[in-house]
Amino acid sequence: MGRTRERFAAGAAVALLTLTGCGAGSDGNGATATVPRMATGSLEHLAGEVGCAPDIQTDADEIRQAICGNEDGRFVLATCATDRGQREWLNEAKDYGGFYLVGRKWVAVGASKVVTALRGRLGGTMEEGTSHHSGSSGGGGHEAHSGTGG
Repeated sequence: MGRTRERFAAGAAVALLTLTGCGAGSDGNGATATVPRMATGSLEHLAGEVGCAPDIQTDADEIRQAICGNEDGRFVLATCATDRGQREWLNEAKDYGGFYLVGRKWVAVGASKVVTALRGRLGGTMEEGTSHHSGSSGGGGHEAHSGTGG
């Protein structure tokens, strides 16, 4: 229930920050690729579509989450039981920044370059999170995060 969603959001945020270094790199928005029809299926099916052997981190009725990697890079892949659960998770997770590829009851989270490459295989729509850093670090864009929250 709510506790599972909170654990998933926290786990996804930590994984996202670990994988992307808290928002690194340029995003090469040069070429516009043809986007395929949106993929559907289980977490394992989606992982297979992008050449990933998923390392399952969360396996609950409401949400399944895995850390994946392929030639494009590392990312988090998650499937949700309901559209509403997916949107609620996205609304919470986007506060941590990052780049999201959103499909029907699934989300891939990672660096811009990785998510853009995944879109060429899975379809979906790109969304960008908003990072709300506390404190002042001088603006290098590479602040450290402890993963703790209130």
